Amino acid sequence: MRVDRAAGADSSPAFICISERLFSYAGDMAHGGIHHDPADLDPAFAGVVADTMQALAAPSRVRILGRLHAGACSVNDLAEAVGMEPSAVSHQLRLLRHLGLVTGRRDGRRIVYDLYDDHVGEMLEQAISHAEHVRAGMARSVDRGLAATA
Repeated sequence: MRVDRAAGADSSPAFICISERLFSYAGDMAHGGIHHDPADLDPAFAGVVADTMQALAAPSRVRILGRLHAGACSVNDLAEAVGMEPSAVSHQLRLLRHLGLVTGRRDGRRIVYDLYDDHVGEMLEQAISHAEHVRAGMARSVDRGLAATA
């Protein structure tokens, strides 16, 4: 994979590895493409999923995604909304863009960022809902036919 330093891409080995794994599956991830059974993930695709979930491991990235869930905006608008420096927001957006979670489009002299698609918003909503349920002590019973085999 080519790393474009002029565009500000992070060249750390871990970042390159994440990007290579993500984009090696780009054709599989399109709507109507291959659907992976969670019980039968190959190690490489499990790594892609883990990298995607890792994007939610930083509160700043969750807040950025949350703000973008409300609508597209520029780096400066995002920085103001989440209480971060624009350079720090840009750094997080670069990672989120490489993971396929956000997209940017040029609007004159600025770039306006938005969620990549509805799946990103749904993933964020599910993560928030799960955290709310865990904090509230609400456990959901999952019956996967275990009682029938016991």
